[in-house]
Amino acid sequence: MSDLRLVIITGLSGAGKTEASRVLEDAGYYVVDNLPPSLIPTFAELCRKSAGIDRAALVVDIRGREFFADAAAALAEIEAQGVPFEILFLEADDDTLIGRYKESRRSHPMAPDGRVADGIAEERLRLGPLRGRAHRIIDTGGLPRADLRARLRGLYAEGAQARLRISVVSFGFKYGLPADADLVLDVRFLPNPYYVPELRAKSGREPDVAKYVLRWPATRRFLDLAGALLDFLIPNYQTEGRAEVVLAIGCTGGRHRSVVVARALAEHLRGPGRRVALVHRDCDQDGSGDPEPDRPVPAEPHGSPETRGVPGVHGPDPGLAPELPRAPG
Repeated sequence: MSDLRLVIITGLSGAGKTEASRVLEDAGYYVVDNLPPSLIPTFAELCRKSAGIDRAALVVDIRGREFFADAAAALAEIEAQGVPFEILFLEADDDTLIGRYKESRRSHPMAPDGRVADGIAEERLRLGPLRGRAHRIIDTGGLPRADLRARLRGLYAEGAQARLRISVVSFGFKYGLPADADLVLDVRFLPNPYYVPELRAKSGREPDVAKYVLRWPATRRFLDLAGALLDFLIPNYQTEGRAEVVLAIGCTGGRHRSVVVARALAEHLRGPGRRVALVHRDCDQDGSGDPEPDRPVPAEPHGSPETRGVPGVHGPDPGLAPELPRAPG
């Protein structure tokens, strides 16, 4: 039976309970929304018996209606079970709550056919006893969302796996943009291995294709600049409290250049406080690389240090690069 930290999130409608539940979920808590209070003891017992759950959070609010009267009895029961729990109560002043309801254009759950102000007053009255038992009360009136998230992370994310998830996705523009991309980088300006006969059927996963793409000064300069941009953006995303960032790298067919660049940038991004996943969405679509029209293989002077040994340019291949370099930071 595992030790369980249980947080009960409650408070006024529109005060930020949804935001709180998202922060705790990102911090590794198992979150259940709108659970009837009468089921809290059963839920707590199931979590304690599960080896994989040591943090859980429940959102309990006035939506429970007839179930909400069971809250006091449920809390007494989990106390008798010896389950440690904490009640987080979120509130705000009437003007703030009314403004938020006006923005969302939603009716208040306690006054679906009446004035929002009447619903807020009724909800305050009903939640009074639960507020009196709260371990933490946070007034979100005038509190920016980023500040609320930062405060909640400081209270509940310590020791949890609250790490930024970064997905680096290579793709081909011919197959469309990834729908979930936050940042898109276009590398179709780089020399295309498709025009090198011995590289055409291969993919950017293979060392000789990687060596070809990475040898060009434009590639190295691009990695320098992209790395610097990401070094600025990612810490700021983490400070903001984002849970996930999807970085998409695209070339024409998603088989050569985007794969190589995505691998290099994924390696650059790996570090403490981050989980980096590398996905090659279109690398195995058709095996062709899809040529771009009228784009011959570029050439540099014979024997240039940048192209010596690169297939399809000039000179013999003295050996293949064993691994991709980390993009300069």
